[in-house]
Amino acid sequence: MFDLMTRHWWVLALRGAFAILFGVVAWVWPHITLWVLVVLFGAYALVDGVTAVAQAVRGTTGGPRGLLAVSGAAGIVLGIVAMAWPGVTALALLMLIAAWAVVTGVLEIVAAVSLRRELRGEWMYAVTGAISIVFGILLFAWPVSGALAVVWLIGLFAILFGATLVGAAFRLRGLGKRAEGRGAGMGAASPHWR
Repeated sequence: MFDLMTRHWWVLALRGAFAILFGVVAWVWPHITLWVLVVLFGAYALVDGVTAVAQAVRGTTGGPRGLLAVSGAAGIVLGIVAMAWPGVTALALLMLIAAWAVVTGVLEIVAAVSLRRELRGEWMYAVTGAISIVFGILLFAWPVSGALAVVWLIGLFAILFGATLVGAAFRLRGLGKRAEGRGAGMGAASPHWR
């Protein structure tokens, strides 16, 4: 396996290069990246919905067919809406993230207050909750800026991930060359071992 990985190190480097390229594109054209992400989500939801409906009609699962059919129909509708109106879908998705952040923040603060006698440093938990609430409120107040921030974070992650892959690829290449050199050195020094 190691030999296979070191011989094909360039595949890992190529994956890393594409991840870096995607990250740069996300930073340079964040509006296009957001649109593409929403359309891809719509395509996934549509395919998943069609598959669920097909399974419900054919009865190939052990679960309740009616629930599977309803779930599939919802996926189809969601996929069509996401692909037909990507801007509205992105906004709705962002509103869900904002609501989740506010609710999570409130629950974290409540947990910090209720655990203040048993837990040291509970204030840090409360601060985390407050930050989550502020994040949610900011997303509600400026959803377009929030969407761009999410795309920029995805771009940053892609660049860091890609750089890590490229670094690992060149490390594999170096390890492969060293292993190859040791193998050639052993064979040259001891020809009777062959």
